[in-house]
Amino acid sequence: MNDFTTRAVHGAGLVPGESSVPLRPPVYETVAFAFDSAQSIADAFAGRRPQHSYSRISNPTVAELERRVQELSGGLGVLALSSGMAAISTLILTLAESGANLVASRFLFGNTVSLFTRTLAPWGLETRLVDMTRPEQVAAAIDGNTRAVFLESISNPQLEVADLAAIAAVSRAARVPLILDNTAPTFYLCPARNFGVDIELLSSTKYLSGGGTSVGGLIIDHGLFDWATSPRLAKGAAAYGPFALLATLRREVNRNLGACLAPQAAAAQILGLETLALRIERSSATALALAEFLQAQPQVQATGYPGLSEHPGHALADKQFGGRYGGILTFDLESQAACFACIDRLRLIKRATNINDNKSLAIHPASTIFGEFSPEEQAVMEIRPGTIRISVGLEAPEDLMADLKQALVNP
Repeated sequence: MNDFTTRAVHGAGLVPGESSVPLRPPVYETVAFAFDSAQSIADAFAGRRPQHSYSRISNPTVAELERRVQELSGGLGVLALSSGMAAISTLILTLAESGANLVASRFLFGNTVSLFTRTLAPWGLETRLVDMTRPEQVAAAIDGNTRAVFLESISNPQLEVADLAAIAAVSRAARVPLILDNTAPTFYLCPARNFGVDIELLSSTKYLSGGGTSVGGLIIDHGLFDWATSPRLAKGAAAYGPFALLATLRREVNRNLGACLAPQAAAAQILGLETLALRIERSSATALALAEFLQAQPQVQATGYPGLSEHPGHALADKQFGGRYGGILTFDLESQAACFACIDRLRLIKRATNINDNKSLAIHPASTIFGEFSPEEQAVMEIRPGTIRISVGLEAPEDLMADLKQALVNP
């Protein structure tokens, strides 16, 4: 099976010769698992026996989600967590320590910026925000205390697209792992490993959950980085080789932090995986049609979408995402007041946060997901008071255009 959707639907494939094979994997709604002897449970806790012992550490339903994501993404291994933010924070706490630094994109999701610059900074972690469209600036910011380079495949909501292969070359030369938040296009549109990305992160809450059904996050190690060169993981590399990151996450950091994914959420996301490609294709095509429509509206001062030929990252997006550009777009009106009035007049598009739901959603980023930042901080991140973000769902393009058209007209 080579087709993405065929593999997503069937998982490991059919099991010939077995009767009563369930088409849906079971949900293991249990905290603990019984063992046949004291020695067997001791072996499981010591890692000598691969067996589930406690659902905070591993669970069969969660493991099935991880296995399917590993197959579809081409990763060495996958760890599923309770949210996308849990994935980011758990990974950073595994790689970095007090006195270390991260080199990160100046354009990041608001909660990621807050995590790096406000939550982790008092613990002694420095974050150096740079322009990821300039690889030489990334190289200049890296030093002996840099533990990772971090960026988003499509920044939210600025919609910047950086050259992943170029950034990967810089990171590789400096022997620093490259982390990519690949939430917006997912591994279906953006095969991160092909561009040299070491670690891929996703909020599986978004496209993978299949309609905003559940919260989750994923860490995918692509097996490209030599963990013997990592100050935090060198000891683990001696014991676990290329699995040093995954082993340290499972046996120490994630185990101790406890950001485990619920088996019910894992089951919802396994189901969501089956239609992932179909939903991305639909929302990407509709988003392009809406972006072109919005460009023609007199009230709209600017439209942002990587699929537009005039977008500064269009050529890179075309190369890295295979001619589809995801389901997020933005448009600018004259003021925040104009944005609020437009959003309040929407009838079909929902006023809600989240992205990549089956329903189209509208939000004003400056007053919501970036609301904790000052006007000066927002300006540096190019968060404008007149910007509306649309997450495009699965509705008919004509219906969405009609809703936007009536919302843009003053009563």
